[in-house]
Amino acid sequence: MKCKGFVDLNFVKLDIARQRRRGLPEIIYAPRKTVAQLKKIIREFRKYTTLVFISRLEEKSYRMLKNEFSHLRYFKTARLAFLGKPRAGEKGNCLIITAGTSDIPVAEEAATFLKLTGNRVKRIYDIGVAGIHRITPFKGEIKNAKVIIVVAGMEAALLSIIAGLARCPVIGVPTSVGYGASFRGLTALLGMLNSCSPGTVAVNIDNGLGAGYFAHLINT
Repeated sequence: MKCKGFVDLNFVKLDIARQRRRGLPEIIYAPRKTVAQLKKIIREFRKYTTLVFISRLEEKSYRMLKNEFSHLRYFKTARLAFLGKPRAGEKGNCLIITAGTSDIPVAEEAATFLKLTGNRVKRIYDIGVAGIHRITPFKGEIKNAKVIIVVAGMEAALLSIIAGLARCPVIGVPTSVGYGASFRGLTALLGMLNSCSPGTVAVNIDNGLGAGYFAHLINT
């Protein structure tokens, strides 16, 4: 059933008006959806948009979807699938920084989304505060960025340091990387929310996609 602004498939109500409102279509969140449900959603979305994003998709489910949607692309580290033609052009200057190598999967979710939506992306990985001297060679990139995403677990102190060097908005992504007292990312989240550096915001734990989406809006 098609209603004003959405399509009702009984188990899901697809927001087909979101692209007109935000410039990007609704993103399909894969966890706890069956492959059959994902197939129905994709088929319906393709009637209204040339861009289909599926987040947090496991490789096993991707292989089953690929049988029907042969042009579906999958980015394994980011766990992001994409159907359509990537947007042309390179908007802005997005810099994505991680504190550690273990934070890269979350960072790649942001980076991949930004590239597919037509943004210029540069990655600087593993420059956390445990070896703070590693930041020095990249001060130029930090100062010239239009928006920065900082992905960090543990105590997440890197956000404050990068924001203290940057001229642009800085988006913090706390990750669930860390030992017991990190509380699966809660410590990192609270650290980012308590940053003394102005010009920062924080998204939810491990939410690379949310950070990438927000950075895209800044560049738009």
